Amino acid sequence: MAAGEYVSVRSQRELYEHQIEQEREELVQYPEEEAEELALIYQARGIPLDRAREMAHTIFRDPDQALRTLAIEELGVNPSDLGSPWSAALASFVAFACGAVVPLLPYAVRPGGGSVAEIIVVSSLALFLVGAAISLFSGKSAVAGGARMLMIGCGAGLVTFTLGRILGVGLS
Repeated sequence: MAAGEYVSVRSQRELYEHQIEQEREELVQYPEEEAEELALIYQARGIPLDRAREMAHTIFRDPDQALRTLAIEELGVNPSDLGSPWSAALASFVAFACGAVVPLLPYAVRPGGGSVAEIIVVSSLALFLVGAAISLFSGKSAVAGGARMLMIGCGAGLVTFTLGRILGVGLS
């Protein structure tokens, strides 16, 4: 999962870097057209065209500021915040490692024990609690957030179980 996250964020970052580089080239080759493009973006947001052109020309006095503004306004990308593939990979690794420990807890508490039912209960409780905790940051209902996470987790578990059965993998 961490490797996939690294590749995903790295690819996204490379795409953004390429788009920003294209903007840089357009800024050098067609500065007036790019300034007009920025002015039209501002006009579309409700600023009178004369004022929007004035703002664009002020921004274009500094090429670095012009590039940053075009990247944000035209591409929707902040060049100074493209994300780190290593940070994303580490976060993914830690999150999945923590999640992978939960089903093993019944075995850790009772070595040699731990039934499928206990694993389902512990995992379901953890899913609900994580969903409820996340909802606290979004201002949504903790019960709804917990229930949603539980349903998604149970759905993923059911799909995994079903695929395992189809492939001939069983629980002991």
